[in-house]
Amino acid sequence: MRSLLKLFFPDQCQACDALLSRGEHLLCTDCRHNLPVNLLHHTTYNPIKKVLYGRVSLELATSLFYFDKKSRVQQLIHNLKYRNQEQISAFLGDWLGAELAQVEAYQNIDVVVPVPLHVNRLKERGYNQVAGFGQRIAKALQVDYNDRALYRKKATKTQVFSNRGGRSTEVIDSFGITEDQSLKNKHILLVDDLITTGGTLEGCALALNRIEGIKISVAVMAIAN
Repeated sequence: MRSLLKLFFPDQCQACDALLSRGEHLLCTDCRHNLPVNLLHHTTYNPIKKVLYGRVSLELATSLFYFDKKSRVQQLIHNLKYRNQEQISAFLGDWLGAELAQVEAYQNIDVVVPVPLHVNRLKERGYNQVAGFGQRIAKALQVDYNDRALYRKKATKTQVFSNRGGRSTEVIDSFGITEDQSLKNKHILLVDDLITTGGTLEGCALALNRIEGIKISVAVMAIAN
């Protein structure tokens, strides 16, 4: 039955729609090797820190990809968020997690915290698109995963096509914490799918900074060019 389903409904690459060959999973070989990988911890120039400069104090910051409009990365993240391809999240978490596990600086992370969805958005979508990403990174780093301490107080519009100077105050003020003891004095790795204006991560950091003694680092699937 599975073979028949594959015959009539073959798996397609989640980034370019090419038919997947035997042994390929979610991404075709071409995309796997040619997506704009951007492992920022290997460079001295860090655009995430540049976006958040003067707004959030970061220990470390890294991204798996660069993001451009109408690109394969945009299609990949669109499929993850809007076409029920939840498995992409864990796939990308395994990819980035394997890289971070080899970087000495990331061995000081204590806990991975995902950027939360508003409860209404979570009910509508059925999953948080960064949950699998964060869980797999936490597993690779052998640290805790905490999706309870940070929550979203109100739903906001997407920032994907906003320019970096146009971050929304509404987004920045959208987050809160449920408690502050479990993360006290911890080095938190905050994970999200995409950074454009930086407003979402800024809002999360402002909420988390109410916790005594914390340090914040960031890992995202992609950063907009």
